[in-house]
Amino acid sequence: MPSIELHIDNGVARITLNRPDTFNSFNREMALLLQKTFDECNANDQVRAIMLIGNGKAFCAGQDLKEVTSPELNPGFRKILEEHYNPIISRIRTIEKPIVAAVNGVAAGAGANIALACDIVVATEAASFIQAFSKIGLVPDSAGTFFLPRLIGFQKASALMMLGDKVSAKEAEQLGMIYKVFETEAFEEEVTKLVSKLSQMPTKALGLTKRLLNRSLINTLDEQLAIESDLQIESAESEDYAEGVNAFIEKRKPIFKGK
Repeated sequence: MPSIELHIDNGVARITLNRPDTFNSFNREMALLLQKTFDECNANDQVRAIMLIGNGKAFCAGQDLKEVTSPELNPGFRKILEEHYNPIISRIRTIEKPIVAAVNGVAAGAGANIALACDIVVATEAASFIQAFSKIGLVPDSAGTFFLPRLIGFQKASALMMLGDKVSAKEAEQLGMIYKVFETEAFEEEVTKLVSKLSQMPTKALGLTKRLLNRSLINTLDEQLAIESDLQIESAESEDYAEGVNAFIEKRKPIFKGK
């Protein structure tokens, strides 16, 4: 059974973390296969939106501790970070297609931070988020210290990381950590609807928006205004912009092709 499953349909790539017996925790094979799957989705012009979800009761429990506590399996923390998690986060942020984390259960440690690096995070009512690192004497990784303070503020992020408190999906929504919570029974339908909507939108403009948001994390105001101008001009040259304007004038629904 592959640790990562990929299903592509109608412009949507559904990537499933598929180690349910370990709550979809990462080992080396799964981490490398996820990177490869992201690359496939990035290169495939038919893919216009990506959904990341877990199989079973959990989204992702982070690192498989069996791997790091077994001498014959342990690749070492440097290799785990530099070859597993850091490249995953880089791909999530640099693929210029919307990526939705569909958090269907617990998201702990690196699993939580991988979710928070995605463009849009939705969760079931039963889901939870845990910065579990301090509970075993580690520091947060997978860009958690980069994104979480920006999402919910320095003080809240500091407390959650140091105390290792479990945050319910509803609390996460109230904190601004995630976009929306769906009822568990309706979760699959609502997520599918959301990702399908993204797949029919102007993909190029969404990708450029993602690039702008990335740059906003480090740019000065003047630098951000300059890149907004450049990318607005680029988006105005797209086929989707022409279609959007024509559809508006003709009072019809636009048919975007992602170009």
